[in-house]
Amino acid sequence: MTSNARVVVIGAGLAGARLARRLGELGRPALLVGEERHRPYNRVLLAEVLAGRYPPEVIGVPSGGAPTRARVIGIDRRTRTVRCADGTPIPYDTLVLATGSNPVLPPLRGLFTGAAPELPDGVHAFRTMDDCLGLSRALRPGVRAVVIGGGLLGVSAARALAVRGARVVLVQQAERLMERHLDPGASALVRRHLTGLGVEVHTECRVRGVRVAAGADGGARTVEAVELADGYALDTDLVVLACGVQPRVGLAEDAGLAVRQGVLVDDALRTSDPRIHAIGDCARHDGTLYGLAAPALEQADTLARLLAGDGTARYTGTRALTRLTLTGEAPAPVPPFGPGPGPGPGPGLGPGAGPDLDLAAFGDPVPLPGDDVVQLTDATRGTYRKVVVRADRLVGGVLVGELGSVGALARAWEGTEPLPEEGPLLHLLTHGTHEGGPHD
Repeated sequence: MTSNARVVVIGAGLAGARLARRLGELGRPALLVGEERHRPYNRVLLAEVLAGRYPPEVIGVPSGGAPTRARVIGIDRRTRTVRCADGTPIPYDTLVLATGSNPVLPPLRGLFTGAAPELPDGVHAFRTMDDCLGLSRALRPGVRAVVIGGGLLGVSAARALAVRGARVVLVQQAERLMERHLDPGASALVRRHLTGLGVEVHTECRVRGVRVAAGADGGARTVEAVELADGYALDTDLVVLACGVQPRVGLAEDAGLAVRQGVLVDDALRTSDPRIHAIGDCARHDGTLYGLAAPALEQADTLARLLAGDGTARYTGTRALTRLTLTGEAPAPVPPFGPGPGPGPGPGLGPGAGPDLDLAAFGDPVPLPGDDVVQLTDATRGTYRKVVVRADRLVGGVLVGELGSVGALARAWEGTEPLPEEGPLLHLLTHGTHEGGPHD
């Protein structure tokens, strides 16, 4: 390890890798420290790896060099040193926390026992590349899988498992899928897409626990079923926990930094210690935990300029656009998991998987009294477009199945382009899309 590195970045995810690369381009190399054995990759695309659409190496991201693999277990602010699990100290002048977030493991009955703190066999989180590879190795044609959680991650995982030939049940406690990002109309189209792939969707359904069986020697615990609050049990071979994420703030808390859900940072992305910054999922800026890729990358770019000497660089927040493609079509065959180089679609793929479904959502798509709303729905093509305008400002919208107008909408929402004076709402929804569509 380099002992004279002045900027040390803990965490080699999207934010940390982007910061290290940008700093190198600006002439101030940083030491990037990451726990995972894999080179930095785009977590957003893990579902595409699980679906067999991409091999793992395809979703790698540049970081300006291979990160140092180590697990940081402590920060000594007095000596400006971080301590690794193997005892190695790493000194810093400036430290950046890009520690990301951990998957939420719900307190389900049977999930953990005092003698067995590990997840039972067959139960998987879905946050890291190792999670993805382990889940993919467990897949086989006709395997039964229950996905717990119907947010963006759960929907992506359910679609990927179905495409790989699994018999999937998706259980969501809320009244609709992706309720944080989509309005009821768009959510209904997502549900229709999943059911078209063979996914059984249950909303307003609470999971009470998991049923596990212990081996004859009392050793390995293997999942057998998911138990619902109404007493019904879903027999299963696999369980995917997609119940959200929580910022990784343990290092910051132990070091005495100000933490409130996330690590508190100002517009210079500084923590309560001016020599320590935080970016990405672990950072809370102006009361907001973003938990999305776009803000993490913007924060990395801003901090790189600041650390490279641009004293005017400031992060003032983001208005992130959520974009997701649900791919129903079978990907081109690639080698299967195992000793080979990457994942494959598996024997479960075949015709009838259905078309892709593109989604984009931004702002607040739920109108208030007095707002102007335009909504265009094409049931035949499975497209849905809706925007909400408040006091001549675009405040939110959602598009499903047709994203030709997303660029114009995003620019209007960000305020870089004024709304057209004549027919603004219709113009926004049809800009860049097919003209003269019979169902528009």
